[in-house]
Amino acid sequence: MEAQSRVPGPLLSGSPPSGAAARAPPPPACPQELDLDDDEEDLEVFSKDTSLTEANSFSPLIPTSPSSMINQYKFEDEPELRDLFITVDDPESHITAIETFITYRVVTKTSRGEFDSSEYEVRRRYQDFLWLKSRLEESHPTLIIPPLPEKFIMKGMVERFNDEFIETRRKALHKFLNRIAEHPTLTFNEDFKIFLTAQAWELSSHKKQGPGLFSRVGQTMRAVASSVRGGGVKSRPDMFTDIHDYMEIFNEKIHLLDKISQRIYKEERGYYCELKEYGPIHTLWCASEEGLVDSLKGVASCIDKCYKATEKRMAGLSENLLPILHEYVLYNEVLTGVLKRRDQIQAELDSKVDALSNKKAEKDLLTEEIGNLEDKVECANNALKADWDRWKQNMQHDMKTAFLNMAENNIHYYEQCLATWESFLTSQTVDLHLEEGSEDKP
Repeated sequence: MEAQSRVPGPLLSGSPPSGAAARAPPPPACPQELDLDDDEEDLEVFSKDTSLTEANSFSPLIPTSPSSMINQYKFEDEPELRDLFITVDDPESHITAIETFITYRVVTKTSRGEFDSSEYEVRRRYQDFLWLKSRLEESHPTLIIPPLPEKFIMKGMVERFNDEFIETRRKALHKFLNRIAEHPTLTFNEDFKIFLTAQAWELSSHKKQGPGLFSRVGQTMRAVASSVRGGGVKSRPDMFTDIHDYMEIFNEKIHLLDKISQRIYKEERGYYCELKEYGPIHTLWCASEEGLVDSLKGVASCIDKCYKATEKRMAGLSENLLPILHEYVLYNEVLTGVLKRRDQIQAELDSKVDALSNKKAEKDLLTEEIGNLEDKVECANNALKADWDRWKQNMQHDMKTAFLNMAENNIHYYEQCLATWESFLTSQTVDLHLEEGSEDKP
């Protein structure tokens, strides 16, 4: 095992376990600090009550407080109690003679009988998560495996080890493992269990037992050959044609939402940085305008409150909306791969059926192979259909929750800013009337 030294970063302390109070996010960096181009797009980044839609704008059914908005929406209850809880936290930098990388602590608590203990703690690096994802895809080619965050963010490796990137990745890895844990099939995968419980040397040993290089190359070559033949699918079921068409539209819309949301966040960050400098200017101005001291200090105070409200609003965007949108951008790539693998299985069946009609001598052997492939296609179709229904329900829940959170954040933000400026305006109006009254006295 390679010798290595641990160098904790300045803000690499672990986040609190699930259920604990979340640590307040750091203030967003100003544009000049990140130096992003205007066209930068490759940023990285989870039943409605009819009374709400039927009520008019003057109806008492409309909630008077933004905090009650979320109560107008009712989501499906959890199907059952969870028995597997996973937390990803405590990132650490590691420096060896040949590389520098980050590891994360993975803590697992479970009541399942197949686990030898009720709690495990291991450290994993990004490559280990990649290995787990590839093993899940090999074991369950037609299930929708949750996406991993991209390897790099923004403009390459320069940004890899800043605190914002590390925290963004930690949250994404945490969600990746918990989505697997909540999946009715993937949660019982043996490689997943080993990932959660094995020490580093045990995991390395297990990795070597996986499919060999030539096996993986063979799978890739078959996939390429199938794509060259145009997929080879002669009679794709209508359901999977509909899914393919749906994903094309979904891909276009989710990419557009992700791009626009990133642009809005960047513009908000610029506004935030301007407000940060705008307030102190009025405070400094007081020194040269004795007659406007109270008014200038009032304006400075209002700007400071709006500045803090903007910071909270941006934190809401970066925590509740942007990661969800980008996760489903990545999900689109996952689903495209799943559909291709399903088509590959059916293409193999179609080719055997064609061969059967041309090779009478091998009829018995081909008939058996066709029977096996028909079973394989049926299993693939059923697995993908069930997982598709589950994924679509989760996607709609995640999107609805993200948009509701964004709406509530915006309402709180504008109400707070409006109240701040109205209070200032009222105080200035009263002072003005008092001054006018004193001038009228003889």
